[in-house]
Amino acid sequence: MFTGLVETTGTIDQILSEGANRRFRVRATALREGMKVGDSVAHDGVCLTVEKLLPEGFETVAVAETLSVTTLGGKRTGDPVNLERALLPTTRMGGHWVQGHVDGIAKVLRKTARQGSTEWKLRIPKDLARYCIPRGSIALDGISLTLSEVEKDVVAVNIIPHTSQETTIRTWKAGWEVNLEVDLLAKYVEKILGSKS
Repeated sequence: MFTGLVETTGTIDQILSEGANRRFRVRATALREGMKVGDSVAHDGVCLTVEKLLPEGFETVAVAETLSVTTLGGKRTGDPVNLERALLPTTRMGGHWVQGHVDGIAKVLRKTARQGSTEWKLRIPKDLARYCIPRGSIALDGISLTLSEVEKDVVAVNIIPHTSQETTIRTWKAGWEVNLEVDLLAKYVEKILGSKS
């Protein structure tokens, strides 16, 4: 479980093919201290397990299924990646409950400068739009964000300069694809209400 508050951005140093799977060597000196083999780390919102420790980072493997439903399959050497370690019982919940289980891929449409922030609009899969409400939570590339606007399958988020500088949002461009995880609580509510009908 994660909060969606990105700890740091790392860099993909190497990608190795292992059949249909891909092994990522990630440079992330800021997270290396205290890290253990078996730890869960969110990579652009995708929960992966640390398999090997390196002097300045770690290795992890994304299996074929994960590559097919996330943006990790399109990653290249040198790409930045948002990183967050799993939360501890003593962690402040500054974001929202993020599982690291990507629900789909959103497409960046455009950005608009606002006073003190930047508004980004994204198109999300139609079947996931029902989980999105204004002022609700969403995770984009593992970043916990508040929806400022929802219109059918187009959503908007307002990004403050700090969030942009500390995450990969600083690299977003129109046409890019990002990992999307909708609010876990919305999915549970739908399941509970659906089982009563």
